[in-house]
Amino acid sequence: MSAMTEQTEPSADRLWGLPDPALQPDFYAGVPSKRLAAWVVDVVLILMISLLALPFTAFTALFFLPLFFTLVGFAYRTVTLARGSATWGMRIMAIEIRTARGDELDLSTAALHTLAYSACITFVLPQVASVILMLTGARAQGLPDFILGTAAINRPANP
Repeated sequence: MSAMTEQTEPSADRLWGLPDPALQPDFYAGVPSKRLAAWVVDVVLILMISLLALPFTAFTALFFLPLFFTLVGFAYRTVTLARGSATWGMRIMAIEIRTARGDELDLSTAALHTLAYSACITFVLPQVASVILMLTGARAQGLPDFILGTAAINRPANP
C-alpha cells in the first residue's frame, strides 16, 4: 500500500475527509487570524442582536444581561453554523467549519460545536489550550474542533 493510499483511506486517518494540510496547505493558510477577526465580528453582531431583543423582554433581561448575551450567542452560533457551516463573521472572513468527513455541519454537530466552544470560552485553561492548538496544529483546530474532528478551512471556490 502506498503512502498516498494510506492518507486517503478513512481508516488511516480519522480526519480523512478534510483537506490534507501537507498536500493542500492553502485550505489552512491564515485560518487562525481569520478566526480571530470572525470572532470579533460575531461578538459585535451578538451584542447588537442582544440589544435589539432587549425591549422584547420588557427590559427584564437587563437583570441577567451576561446570561442573556450568552443565550443569544449560543442560538446565533448554532443556527448560523447549521445553515452554511459558518457564522456571519466566518462568512465575511471566507472560512467555514467542516466535519471530519468534509461535510458541512448539521444542526446537532453545530450545537455540539457551540456547546464545546462555550465551555472553552467560560474557563481560561481550555481557552488557552484551544488557542495553542489553533496556532500549532497542522489543521489549525481549536479544542472543540479537535474533540469533534472538525476544522475551520478557507472556503473552497465554487465551480
